[in-house]
Amino acid sequence: MARTVRFHEIGGPEVMRLEDVEPGEPGPGEALIRVDAIGVNRAEALFRTGVYIEPVKRFPARLGTEAAGVIEAVGPGVTKFAAGQAVSVVPAFSQNDYGVYAERAIVPVSVLLPRPDEVDAVSGAAVWMPYLTAYGAMVEVGGVRAGDVVVVNAASSSVGLAAIHTANRLGARPVAVTRTGDKRQRLIEEGAAEVLASEEDDVPGRVLALTGGRGAEFVFDAVAGPGVTELARAVAPGGTVFLWGMLSGQPTPHPGFDLGMPPLNLRTYTVHEITRDPERLRRGAAFVASGLRTGAFRPVVDRVFPLEDIVAAHRHMESNTQVGKIVVRVDH
Repeated sequence: MARTVRFHEIGGPEVMRLEDVEPGEPGPGEALIRVDAIGVNRAEALFRTGVYIEPVKRFPARLGTEAAGVIEAVGPGVTKFAAGQAVSVVPAFSQNDYGVYAERAIVPVSVLLPRPDEVDAVSGAAVWMPYLTAYGAMVEVGGVRAGDVVVVNAASSSVGLAAIHTANRLGARPVAVTRTGDKRQRLIEEGAAEVLASEEDDVPGRVLALTGGRGAEFVFDAVAGPGVTELARAVAPGGTVFLWGMLSGQPTPHPGFDLGMPPLNLRTYTVHEITRDPERLRRGAAFVASGLRTGAFRPVVDRVFPLEDIVAAHRHMESNTQVGKIVVRVDH
């Protein structure tokens, strides 16, 4: 049996329970992993509360799409991975099908990346989702170039920080947007060229001033909802707003229907565009690995909770006070 986080109804963090569950045996194309650390993501909170991009199909339901651990067994036909190998799990599957909030879990081998000896489990559970998300939107889809101005809101999140680091590596100018000025200095230390507080600053006005009236080539919006209209006013003509999160939980209008706005592109995006495409994942993994080698990239871990405190970990995430990744450690 393996201690496994499940929930039996839609709701807040308190609906999660730690239960003993038989993980089973891996089938074709699958691996059974001993989970040593889990990356906590907004997607799990949204899934738990019933407002994710896909609904919960059955109860009890599982959670978790990002982890690091060691393979214990592989299913029939698996040749690229073997028992005893250290790996990271990247988000590329439905939580209706698999979940890694557990001591041991079965996952498809297509979501596994080898974890080098020098990368510990906490780092291995904290680095891939943020940087693959940023890589995919900025490099594969957006084509961010040196000299571009990119605006990133929810900038103190793990994805926000990875976007700042990635923009700098590409030679772009990252403008971080956070709710208040409390995290301003930390975001400057993480590489933001400018930090704007949405509750204190006129964000579009400041971006236009910073760019000589041109606007930003890209806005990466993790919040969505009605605020996208305001952010869109900071975009240069022909620029792009990427909606890569939905933290607001509110309907999102299309700002392009405002005839007073310059022409812009509005695009939704999720990391699955990278992690579910083998060739894009190969390129993304190489890009992130090279950044880690040179020191341009690094996992930024806010706090580490034990598995027994998964409810507290989710409450901390929903407090919006963290800077970087929340990780859950699994002791065996």
